[in-house]
Amino acid sequence: MTLVAALVLLAGLGYGSLFLPMPYLVAAPGVTLDTLGEQEDGRPVIGIEGAEDYEHDGSLSMVTVQYAGGPEHRLTLFTLVTAWLSPSQAVLPEELLFPAGRSPEEVSERQTVQMNSSQTDATAAALNQLNMDYEAIPLVAETVEDMPADGLVEAGDRIIEVDGEKVPTSTGSDDPEELVGSAYVVDRVGDRSAGDPVALVLDRDGEEVEVELDTVEGEEGNAAVGVLIADDMDFPVDVSISVGEIGGPSAGMMFALGIIDRLSEEGITGGVSIAGSGTITSDGQVGGVSGIPQKMVSARRDGAEYFFVAADSCSQAAQSAAYGELEVVRVETLTDAMDALETIREGGDDLPRCEGE
Repeated sequence: MTLVAALVLLAGLGYGSLFLPMPYLVAAPGVTLDTLGEQEDGRPVIGIEGAEDYEHDGSLSMVTVQYAGGPEHRLTLFTLVTAWLSPSQAVLPEELLFPAGRSPEEVSERQTVQMNSSQTDATAAALNQLNMDYEAIPLVAETVEDMPADGLVEAGDRIIEVDGEKVPTSTGSDDPEELVGSAYVVDRVGDRSAGDPVALVLDRDGEEVEVELDTVEGEEGNAAVGVLIADDMDFPVDVSISVGEIGGPSAGMMFALGIIDRLSEEGITGGVSIAGSGTITSDGQVGGVSGIPQKMVSARRDGAEYFFVAADSCSQAAQSAAYGELEVVRVETLTDAMDALETIREGGDDLPRCEGE
């Protein structure tokens, strides 16, 4: 009787444990959204004003991952085991999406900021690719406490001179390696020994303010003053991107390609269905993202023939249930993506692929 009672108790505990809330997430294939298409309300995903825009065949789809779980909606062990056995889902630690000390609201706000930033960077990268000039004005986002700039430089200041030299802000230079905007400021300030002073001229609410700051050694060993800056972009065209409640930076590459297609008289897809995922910087560097296995399943489910993936994410491709059903194209820059599209349009097969990584 004791043995039977123990077995019944053990079985009950085992069964009950299947329904205990666990600090894990389930990642599943999410929605795809054609950047060349329209939202459900009929608005174009990418709207262009101030320049002639075009519509072409083919598609350039961003793909998403759908997450279940989180601190306020813990999943049961039974759900996690079911997801773990699924070839198209993944079980992940909760802190990957919800770091300790951050509320779900803070995480959501951060993803919204990342999405907005990726749209601005995608516009800059697309215009660079099309050789369309724009202005990039370095703007102080914030200063770091107890660093040299603290108390002397203010958020909202525009940096107009470094060491008596005007900061170039126009991308229209004949020299493709010339730095402009915030990139120029960071390079000039960092190009000295820590401890050497730097003179800045700031535009603060329409008035010029001159400051001289000592420098200290930054995190990467270069000279720094403790200023976080970003570019205030002044584009010659008005680009609006509408994606609903989707957040995060991973659609940047596909936004940039969509903008290029809308501004190009000839389509860049050749009528082919392309999907992909990767971040973008204003100078066209494509960065890695998570969730590639699930995103590839979404892309294949919705008819994509090619999947463009950042080189940094190539190692994830072979883990996807859709691996082998899509042509997975490896890209490091926006130029790489454009070159691959040209190869596809011409019917070529010489594409950089993620194979066996």
